[in-house]
Amino acid sequence: MMDEHRPSQRRRAGATLRALALAALACALNPAHAAIDAQQLGARYDAAQANLAFRVYSSRATRVEVFLYKNPTGTQEVARLALSKDAATQVWSLSLPTATIKNTYGIAGTVYYGYRAWGPNWPYDAAWTKGSAAGFVSDVDNAGNRFNPNKLLLDPYAREISQDPNTATCADGTIYATGAAHRNKDSGLCASKGIALAADATSTGSKPTRALKDEVIYEVHVRGLTRNDDSVPAAERGTYKGAARKAAALAALGVTAVEFLPVQEAQNDQNDVDPNSTAGDNYWGYMTLNYFAPDRRYAYDKSAGGPTREWKAMVKAFHDAGIKVYIDVVYNHTGEGGPWSGTDGLSVYNLLSFRGLDNPAYYSLTSDYKYPWDNTGVGGNYNTRHPVAQNLIVDSLAYWRDALGVDGFRFDLASVLGNSCQHGCFNFDKNDSGNALNRIVAELPPRPAAGGTGLDLIAEPWAIGGNSYQVGGFPAGWAEWNGLYRDALRKKQNKLGVETVTPGTLATRVAGSNDLYGDDGRKPWHSINFVVAHDGFTLNDLYAYNDKQNNQPWPYGPSDGGEDHNLSWNQGGIVADQRKAARTGLALLMLSAGVPMITGGDEALRTQFGNNNTYNLDSAANWLYWTRSAVEADHETYSKRLIAFRKAHPALRPANFYSGSDNNGNAMEQLRWFKPDGAQADSAYFNGADNHALAWRIDGSEFGDSASAIYVAYNGWSGPVNFVLPWPGNGKQWYRVTDTATWNEGPNAVAAPGSETLIGGENTTYGAQARSLFLLIAK
Repeated sequence: MMDEHRPSQRRRAGATLRALALAALACALNPAHAAIDAQQLGARYDAAQANLAFRVYSSRATRVEVFLYKNPTGTQEVARLALSKDAATQVWSLSLPTATIKNTYGIAGTVYYGYRAWGPNWPYDAAWTKGSAAGFVSDVDNAGNRFNPNKLLLDPYAREISQDPNTATCADGTIYATGAAHRNKDSGLCASKGIALAADATSTGSKPTRALKDEVIYEVHVRGLTRNDDSVPAAERGTYKGAARKAAALAALGVTAVEFLPVQEAQNDQNDVDPNSTAGDNYWGYMTLNYFAPDRRYAYDKSAGGPTREWKAMVKAFHDAGIKVYIDVVYNHTGEGGPWSGTDGLSVYNLLSFRGLDNPAYYSLTSDYKYPWDNTGVGGNYNTRHPVAQNLIVDSLAYWRDALGVDGFRFDLASVLGNSCQHGCFNFDKNDSGNALNRIVAELPPRPAAGGTGLDLIAEPWAIGGNSYQVGGFPAGWAEWNGLYRDALRKKQNKLGVETVTPGTLATRVAGSNDLYGDDGRKPWHSINFVVAHDGFTLNDLYAYNDKQNNQPWPYGPSDGGEDHNLSWNQGGIVADQRKAARTGLALLMLSAGVPMITGGDEALRTQFGNNNTYNLDSAANWLYWTRSAVEADHETYSKRLIAFRKAHPALRPANFYSGSDNNGNAMEQLRWFKPDGAQADSAYFNGADNHALAWRIDGSEFGDSASAIYVAYNGWSGPVNFVLPWPGNGKQWYRVTDTATWNEGPNAVAAPGSETLIGGENTTYGAQARSLFLLIAK
C-alpha cells in the first residue's frame, strides 16, 4: 500500500568537520571528493569581510562563471567572472576583494549572484551571448550532462535566496526549461539568486536536552500556525515572528517538540496570487529549491539576512519555553522536478540549480542517463548515494543544527536516503555503510537514550516501489514514523468486521512495537506513534468521513491525488460517536509506549471537511483557528489533560520494552495483559480474530511512577463490554482518570490530578461503552 499522500501532478518549478574515519570512507568512495571543505562552499566572506569567495562543485563542467547583480530581479548583471577549477576537489572558485565589488562593480549593499555552466553537451564558445545557441550540441548527452549557459543557476550552498523562480512579474516558467522550444530562453532576469551573507550572531537559546522518549510532538505548518490568529499582529501572521508568539500556548498544551513542515526554500510565493485558485500552489512545501535557506515567504523581515535572523529568534522563543524545534526535510527529490509531459520529454527539464551544475552527481538516473530514477512520484530521486550529494545533505543538516538551532529532523520519504545504488536501480540496504542514512548517524550523532546533546532523527520509512517500504527496517540511530501503528489503530477503531486486528497485534503496537524495533536493538521510543498526520485526514475527519472529499470548491479544495485507502469511518453519522472516537484514538496514542505525534489543530477537533490531500491549499483549510466553540474547548481541555497525564507518568514512557516479569518483588508484573473477565490474556485470546476487547496493567512502582499501577481497558466491540478489574496492589484501589464514553463529555472528561473518581478494588466490574476506552490509576 502506498502510504504517502502525494499530488499526482509534477511540480515545476557550516558543516561539521569530517571525522578521520569518515574522511577515509569518503576517500574510498571517491578520492577526488574527500578533500572538499564544505565550510567554504557557497559565497562566504572572510572574518574581516575584506574578501568574498565563491566556491561551487561540478565534476563535469568545462567552464563556470559567476554573475553578480545589484538587484534580486529585473536587472542585468553588473559583472560576469570566470571561476578556476581545482582538479583534486572538482571545486570551482573565485575570491574578490569587497572593495572591488563596491568600487569596480558598483555593489555597495547586498551581493546577489548566480552561476552559468558549460560542459560536454554544450561546450563553451566565445561567441555565446545570453539567449544564444552558440556552442550547443545537445540538451543531454550519453553521460547525463544537461549543461545550458542560458540558465542562471542557484548556488546549492546559498544561505538565503533572493526570490522564487516564478513571481508575479516572472510568471513564465518556460524560461528555465530546456528542449527545442525553450533552450535559448535566458533566465537571468528572473532566476533565483544566491545572497552573500555575513555571519549572524542572533542567539537560538539553550537547546532542550530531554530524551526522545519523553517528547510529545506537534506537527504543524509554520504559516498555518498563525495565519488565521487574531491575537497575532496582522503583519506577523504566518511568519516565523508570529510563530514565536505561540511558544507559550504550545507549552501550555503540553507540547515538547514542534515539528514544522518544510521551511527550506520552495516555490510558494505565488500561492495566493489568486486567492480563489489552487493552480500551481504548493502550500506544504515538499519541493525544495535550496537546502540551507529559510524560506523568505515565512519571514516578517524579508530583507537580506532577515529570514535567518527571524528564524533564529523564533527558535530561541521555543527553546526558552522548553520546546524543541524539528523541521521536515526533503532530501529525496528537489524542486527542479522531473521531465515535462509531452512528446519531447527526453529533453524538456527545468534547470534551476543542481541539474545544470552536475546532473549525474545530484540525481539518480536511469541506466541510459536520460531520465531520473523515480521512487518519489514527484520528479525523481536525489542521488543520495553519491558522496558529494551526501556532503550537501550532511552539511545542510549541520548548518540547521549548529547555526539555526534545530534539535531534530523528520526526513520525507527517507527510504531514498538508504539507497545503495546511484544509477539504473534502487535498493534500500540499511547495512550499506556508504548510504546517506548511516553517514548522517555517524557524522551527526543521535541524542543518547537518556537525553543530552545530539539530534533526534526521524524517518518517514517508505517511498514508492522497489523495497522502499521499510517500517521497522531502518538502521540504528533512527526513529521512524510507525505506519503500522497508525494502520492498526485505524482498523481496530473504524473497520470492525472488515479488517482484522487481533488483540495480539493491538497489544504489540501499544507496547512499543517490539517486533519492529526490538529485533535490531532499538527501543520503544524509536517508534513515532501517530493516528493522523498532515498528509491525510485530521483527527476529527478520520472519524467523520467515509471517503475523501477533495473536489469541493475553494477554500477546502479542489485537491488532486490523496489516498483512497484511509481506514476511516463516519461512525454511522452520529456526531457524538465521532467525538467519542476522536477521544479514544487520542487516548490510545497518549497511553502507548513510544513517542506520540499529533497534528496541529487536532487538540481542538480541527476539520478539513474531508479533504485528505491539502498540499495545494494556502487557505483556511490549512490554517489553524484559535477561537473555540464549547465542544472544541472541551476537547482541547481533554487533550491538554491527557498530555499532562502522559508527562506525569514515566511508566507510559519506558526506555526499554516492557517486561512480563515482576522485577521488584511486589507480586505485580511490570506489564500484564487481561481479558475482559479479568483473566490473563493468553496466546489463544491474543490470536482470536473475534476478540475485540483488551486491557493492560502497568506496575508504576517499577518506573518510580506516582501511580503504583495504571490500568487501561479498550472495548473495540460494537456493544458494551464489562471488564473485571485486576488486583491494584496491596492496600490500593482503582480510581478513574478518564472514560471516553459519550456520557463523560465535558470540561472534566479527564480528571484533574487528585480529583479522580473511586471505582473500587480487585474484581470490581466496570462497564465500558461500545468503542470506548477507560483509564484507571491505583492509589
